[in-house]
Amino acid sequence: MTGHRRHAMLEQLRRAYDTGAAARDQRPKSAWKLAERSAFGKRLVRHGARSLLEIGAGTGQDSRYFQEQGFDVVATDLTPAMVAACRAKGLDARLMDVLAMDFPVASFDAVYTMNCLLHVPNADLPAALTAVGDVLRPGGLFFLGVYGGDGGEGVADWDDHDPPRFFSMRTDEQIRRYATDVFDLVDFHTLVVDGGFRFQSLTLRRPATVELSGTPGVAR
Repeated sequence: MTGHRRHAMLEQLRRAYDTGAAARDQRPKSAWKLAERSAFGKRLVRHGARSLLEIGAGTGQDSRYFQEQGFDVVATDLTPAMVAACRAKGLDARLMDVLAMDFPVASFDAVYTMNCLLHVPNADLPAALTAVGDVLRPGGLFFLGVYGGDGGEGVADWDDHDPPRFFSMRTDEQIRRYATDVFDLVDFHTLVVDGGFRFQSLTLRRPATVELSGTPGVAR
């Protein structure tokens, strides 16, 4: 996606999420989201992970959960209101786009993102995944959870946000292919969840033998 088009898309996402931050913070989490989060947390404990980055943290409910489980957490989000909500929960929260992360390479044992990268177009997804790989330590774990679909991309006419948001609803084959171009696949499963959406749950591992790019966000 060209720089101008991406900037316009990001501004629409900021506006859409900025106005709904307070209501989103009060919304109870679905049981399936809690189960996915808990399963990843338990896997991290078994793996010996200590630090975690959440990308697209929203109001910080998941980041606070991981912090309460004893992890050193950094939360990032694109939207100022979401970052403010995270900080109000006592979290280290940064205003940051996945394609412009400024963390040193190999900063985190784990990365977690729930329904965030579905807003990244296919044209930008390889760079986004590479950026995630760069901030992960070799062997680090990455939870990637997104709603999937028929492979279509664009602003959703069914979306109730104002303005409506951009979605990339990738097929199972697409998301697996994009993910395994950068990471080793640990687990992949799907769920039919709220409103009939198909949720794609991927646990991925940064290969221990792949060299870092040297600059976060820059492809190898």
